[in-house]
Amino acid sequence: LRRCIMAVNYNKLWKKLIDMEMSRTEMRLKAGISTKALAKLGRNESVNIDILVKICAALNCDITDIMEIIETTEVKQ
Repeated sequence: LRRCIMAVNYNKLWKKLIDMEMSRTEMRLKAGISTKALAKLGRNESVNIDILVKICAALNCDITDIMEIIETTEVKQ
């Protein structure tokens, strides 16, 4: 049995930080988000939209510049 699942991916955020020559810690402090939220982002886990808005404001970008929704397939046995 195959099931389609939508998942969040923050690779765009990490690439943007590299392009801006900014560390994850610098971004976290500038955006005012917690280390727990940063860890969730690092694991591609869902976070509150307020966190994403803070990051966008700190980086002066749009939400589509830092994340994307990807389709994955789960196989159940």
